[in-house]
This record gives sequence, structure tokens and C-alpha cells, in this order.
Amino acid sequence: MIEILNPAELGRARITGRIVADILQALRARTAVGTNLLEIDRWAQAMIAEAGAVSCYVDYAPSFGRGPFGHSICTGVNDAVLHGLPHDHALADGDLLTLDLAVSKDGIAADAAISFVVGDSRPAESLAMIEATERALAAGIAAADPGARIGDISHAIGSVLTEAGYPINTEFGGHGIGSTMHQDPHVANTGRPGRGYRLRPGLLLALEPWIMQDTATLVVDADGWTLRSATGARTAHSEHTIAITDDGAEILTLPTTGR
Repeated sequence: MIEILNPAELGRARITGRIVADILQALRARTAVGTNLLEIDRWAQAMIAEAGAVSCYVDYAPSFGRGPFGHSICTGVNDAVLHGLPHDHALADGDLLTLDLAVSKDGIAADAAISFVVGDSRPAESLAMIEATERALAAGIAAADPGARIGDISHAIGSVLTEAGYPINTEFGGHGIGSTMHQDPHVANTGRPGRGYRLRPGLLLALEPWIMQDTATLVVDADGWTLRSATGARTAHSEHTIAITDDGAEILTLPTTGR
């Protein structure tokens, strides 16, 4: 299903997007060496409730997971990049943490992810991976003009990641979003320009470039959810929800302080 939002729905999407972004930034500020992943999940749960929203992950039960997910946020550490199931784990200095959050409010969902290094350590390769996903995300957003095609976005993202030297997995990528978290169209993180669905004003997309340092192969944890790099290499993930407008792409998941 591909949804096209009307102006009233788009207004609600802006509110949901700000909630997601502000929670992610608050969680980042509170996370330190020694923080437990289950603490982050509890903090997210409380912040979501305070905002009058609901997590899209608690009851998330797709065919590929061992659902329902049962937690409010995805937490991936180092080699864990997607669907990281929060568990009893204390973060160490230099850990690369990915937080992926999707919430719904008043019938409209928004989805975003950030990766950052915990503590005072600054591993050069970890920072380079994070920066590459952020640049790829910016390139994808820049390509998301009305009348462009999904392949134009995929090509823009993939060009940045490939030039940076990272393998690209195409099993998981961006997606449509609206009344539900995951919708068509699928937005692969590499592709051919001029192909795929033509972008229309009112379309919401969650764009999410993610990479693994030296492989394109994922493995699944025993928890049935957490996806890791097959080699144990570090990973990074950046995501925004955008709206296609008559004037181009509007980023909905910018924090309030960044507007």
C-alpha cells in the first residue's frame, strides 16, 4: 500500500516527526558509559507516553522477526545494526550505539535513527562510518524531488556509500510510512536512477542508509530480531522521515532545537 497524505495528515506527521527527533536527541544526551540498554528502552517508553504517542515497535511482528518485538526502541551496539532488541547490557567507552525509533500519534507514524559513539573515545573508523551514512542520507533527501523516482533516491544514497568504500546490503532499506510504520514503496540503499515509483506530493518516506564496515552479509541473533554484521565488524545507521512537497523534500524528524 502506498499512501498519499492530505494537508491535515501532513500537519499531524510534522508533530509526530518532532516527537521522534526530540526523543532521540534526549536519549543521546542521557546515554553514557555504564548506561544499560534496558534503561534506554524504559526512558523511551516514558518519553513516548508523555508525548501522547505510542511506539510502533511494541506490537511489531513481521514475518522475519520472532515477534512481537515487545520493546519501545531498537538499540544496536557495535556490530548490531538493525532491529536491535534491548537487553541487559551496559555500554562501554567507545561503543558505537544505534537508536532506531518509530512512534505514532493521531494516526500518523514517523521513523528515525541515529548512530553515535558512547563516552570519550573517538574511534576513527566508527566516526567515518557514521559520517558516511549521514552524507548518504543527505544525498537521498536532495534527490527526493516531486516527479523524481525511487531509483533516483537509491542511486544517490548508493553512490555516496560506494564511493566511501562500504559494501551495500539490499535486503533492508527505506520505506513508505504513514498510517503504519512500514509501507510501500521499498527504498533500497543502492539502485538505478530513473526507475521505480514516481514521487508525488503527500508521499512520506523513511530513508535509512546503513552500512557494515567490511561485509554486506547479515546474521540474526538467537533472540530472533537483532541483525548483525556477519564478520563482527562495526555498523552505522542514519534515518529521517521526509515528506514530498511541491517544493521538494521536507525533513519531518529534525529536533525542535534544530529548527
